[in-house]
Amino acid sequence: MKNHKWRMKEQAAFLRKTGELLERGYPLAEAIRSLTYQMKSRQKEDIAQALLHLREGHPFHQILHKLGFNQTLVGYVYFAEEHGSLADAFREGSTMILKRQDDVEKLKKLLVYPTILIAVTLFLFFFVEKVLLPQYILLFSSMNLKPNIFMRMVSFIGEASPFFVILLLLCMLLLLSYYFMTFRRLLPLKQRALIANIPFFGSFYRLFTTHYFSVQLSYLLAGGLSIHEALKVFEKYVQSPFYKQIGQEMQLFLMRGESFEAVLTHYDFFAGELSFIVKHGQENGKLSEELLFFSKHCLEKLENKTEKAFKIVQPILYSLIGLIIVSMYLAILLPMFQLLDGF
Repeated sequence: MKNHKWRMKEQAAFLRKTGELLERGYPLAEAIRSLTYQMKSRQKEDIAQALLHLREGHPFHQILHKLGFNQTLVGYVYFAEEHGSLADAFREGSTMILKRQDDVEKLKKLLVYPTILIAVTLFLFFFVEKVLLPQYILLFSSMNLKPNIFMRMVSFIGEASPFFVILLLLCMLLLLSYYFMTFRRLLPLKQRALIANIPFFGSFYRLFTTHYFSVQLSYLLAGGLSIHEALKVFEKYVQSPFYKQIGQEMQLFLMRGESFEAVLTHYDFFAGELSFIVKHGQENGKLSEELLFFSKHCLEKLENKTEKAFKIVQPILYSLIGLIIVSMYLAILLPMFQLLDGF
């Protein structure tokens, strides 16, 4: 299928509008056809091909996968086709993707200005360290004056910076080597477990994985499937090796006689509360509702943690930049006063 690149917001908007039309009673093909009048010319070509494949009987999630849609959105569509709540799932998936995209945009805005400041500051720093300070040090030595602490600090950072750069490059090389030689060869579940145990980032990853698993399982159970049948749906999701493997492995644990809440404790990439939510939902007979509520709680918690992270990162960045600028300023200004005192 020849396709054009869809931006993330365009993908989410398309899915959201499709869900809204489905809610109003439109069949899927008719809903998609109605949206073509709102599309750009390059997207109309993709939609025309999608409608052709849809009429030939291809699943909608496979069509979106061939169009290059985000894998998370494709997953929402796949599970929606299995449990039948297309409109709700389309809305849920587009809302989550838009929130993630907003976080990415915020992060970009947060980092652009400090990045420019850091670049300018580094340029000034090396100018001071390579041009001004050597002249000051030469002049101080001729007058038997000792360099002040800020001059020594700037000189030390300048001398040590090549070692820091080499160390950084070595770390990056080691990480890339580990990724290509070891990480990529691991099974999907092992990969996810390693990511979930990364300090700081792992907590975000666990919340996202728990949200996605909980909301899909909730919809499947609400559609009348048992846990075993729902896990078979995960197993058939060939576009995602991770969910295919987790569906297979969880079924094996259940066949060995383990309870579902006990099975969930085997996985580090799920939030610890998930097993308790499942146990409580099975006891009160409202497992699908409990999972849906918990998935929304995970998403809210993820948003709150992201906001807090932004509030922490920004002051730290500006503080570091300010410290470097003040050090340079004092390294230039204090020698002038020392020279005046020497005269």
